[in-house]
Amino acid sequence: MSAGFSDTSRARQGRVLLALLCLVSSLAFGQAPSLDARLEEIRETGRFVPPKALAALTKIEKEARAGSLNQRAEFIELLGSAHRGTGDNDKAMVLADELLALGKSSGDKAIIARGLLSKAYTSFANNELAASHKLAWEGETYANQSGDLPTIIRATMSSGESFAEDGNFPAALKKLQLAVKLAHQYDHPIAIVSALNSLATLYGQMKEYDKGFEALAEAYPYAEKTNSPGRMSTLKDTEYALSMATNQPQRGLRALLAGLEYEKAIGAEAMIAGSLVNLSDSYLKQHDYPRAVDYGTQALTAAKDLNDESTEATAHINIGQALLGMGKLAEGKRSFELGLAWYERGNDKPQVQEVLMEYGSALERAGDMAGAVKAYHRERAISNELFEDRRQKATLELQEKYESEKRQNQIEVLKRDIVNRNLEQRVFWLLAVVFAMAAVIVGFLYRKVRHANDQLQVKNLELKQQSSRDPLTGLYNRRHFQEFMRTHVQVEKRGAGTSGEEIVGALFLLDIDHFKHVNDTYGHAGGDAVLRMIADSLREILRETDMIVRWGGEEFLAFLPAIPRSGVEEIARRLLAGISNTIVEYQDIDISVDVSIGFAPFPLVPGEHALPWERAVNLVDMALYLAKAHGRNRAYGVRGFNKFEETSMEAIEQDLELAWRAGYVDMSIVLSHGAVHPDSAPFEQRSIA
Repeated sequence: MSAGFSDTSRARQGRVLLALLCLVSSLAFGQAPSLDARLEEIRETGRFVPPKALAALTKIEKEARAGSLNQRAEFIELLGSAHRGTGDNDKAMVLADELLALGKSSGDKAIIARGLLSKAYTSFANNELAASHKLAWEGETYANQSGDLPTIIRATMSSGESFAEDGNFPAALKKLQLAVKLAHQYDHPIAIVSALNSLATLYGQMKEYDKGFEALAEAYPYAEKTNSPGRMSTLKDTEYALSMATNQPQRGLRALLAGLEYEKAIGAEAMIAGSLVNLSDSYLKQHDYPRAVDYGTQALTAAKDLNDESTEATAHINIGQALLGMGKLAEGKRSFELGLAWYERGNDKPQVQEVLMEYGSALERAGDMAGAVKAYHRERAISNELFEDRRQKATLELQEKYESEKRQNQIEVLKRDIVNRNLEQRVFWLLAVVFAMAAVIVGFLYRKVRHANDQLQVKNLELKQQSSRDPLTGLYNRRHFQEFMRTHVQVEKRGAGTSGEEIVGALFLLDIDHFKHVNDTYGHAGGDAVLRMIADSLREILRETDMIVRWGGEEFLAFLPAIPRSGVEEIARRLLAGISNTIVEYQDIDISVDVSIGFAPFPLVPGEHALPWERAVNLVDMALYLAKAHGRNRAYGVRGFNKFEETSMEAIEQDLELAWRAGYVDMSIVLSHGAVHPDSAPFEQRSIA
């Protein structure tokens, strides 16, 4: 794992550097030129070597605190940044509060904004993302009110980076493009380099790598004008991340080594630690595991000396992956879990999801299939949470739009009612003919009001339909299925025709194999085309009476309310074959995908009582993961239970495969060309390739 686009802390470190380097033209120097000159020199030192800046600030503290308002504010801010850069976040927060209090007492909105931003950077250093984002956005509000351009540039960048960390890339892009525009207006090389570097990093996170390289190419000439090795180093770090993301490892390694030389030239220990992490990641991607462990260990030592928890966590993850690659399972898992725990404490769900994907892949390559399945389960749970969050946000936006239209319609109706009342008063004084004409008008208006009410009813029906459907595929969504199952009563068992065969319901859970590869290769538009194809295939294969659901991400669920028990495996076989044989044409390219399936009849009755539908779906989900763990493009089904008095449902749910092998669960395996029962075909270990 590199300290690049996948690590938002690295992007935020750029923000912390920006806090030290941004030009603060609003701090008007005039009374003490020598003090101003020293503060300017210390500001440049503090950008990359905080310990040296801290020592220099300590020497001038008495003089600076006796200076002008702007000199005091500048000193407090630089001192807080230096403490934060050396790992003393508690002291940095105290100084940020002092700076904020100074701004409030003087009524200076630019100083208030800088105090809020300092608190935001320190909150981020403490892994408190939500608090950090709130402070950054509040600081942007004060900065915009101050009219001070350097402070506005700095706050706009911080706001954009906060949106990016929150997963809101459109808002982040809007802010960072504005920051670049403002930096060009300010016409200072350092501000331009910082804004372009943040924009290039965002393009990398958005996977628009060409635009990221374009932003870097624009930034390099301005960085050369600054004559700052530190400036060049930050751009080299971003070039490394873009190169690795676009499969240019040699270019990335050259950029990384060049950046490391710049950092060593100025003794920038914090930046050196980040480069060591990236070197570890570079060798990890080349499968040179001993070197990856060596550089990861160096980075870990440097991060601990700096009290840099973010770099320390990334180093643990890289070391863990390298050890897993060397076959040292216990050591590798222990190191990886140490790094993962830091990300989980920060509750950055997109980042935790990506780390878990790396963890699952590393465990899979190391042969720990059980561990890989658990990691994928954890990743899938977060994926579902993110999917639900986005769906709820879209529903709320739709509801808000509907309420706005409804209010506007009500206002129009009220206006018409007022007109009607005025007409009634006039009609009272008019002749019978005029009264008749007014009656006609009132009738016409009444019909219009009824028409408006009819339109409102149609809007209500449309909203209800949209709230129960997935907008991309048109299938039912998870919430609709949950509401349906709460009131659903399964039909009693009965004979089918003259055969007397048992009729049951059935649950099928499908997951697209290698869907991440589809997105990475063809983009999200290509992935959306595949999702729509799957939805169309399910409509063709299944009946109109069957409920088909977009379960989340690349998962689909089908509930068949009534089929012969013997036909459940046949449905699974038709689903496997039907989807595999379907081709999606996207931009003159043919795309085909396979799916893995978990299935079971419904209801499932392990003892005397049927399982609730939620537990039945959970068992089907576990069967799906067995299908993925043992080759993909196949279906694993739970037929029923045996010797249930010797076990429990909790034990079965703890490890379905173990319960199957022990004979407590009757399962079937369906391939696209036939069904295999475990009693007749031994269970074969396969990689989740």
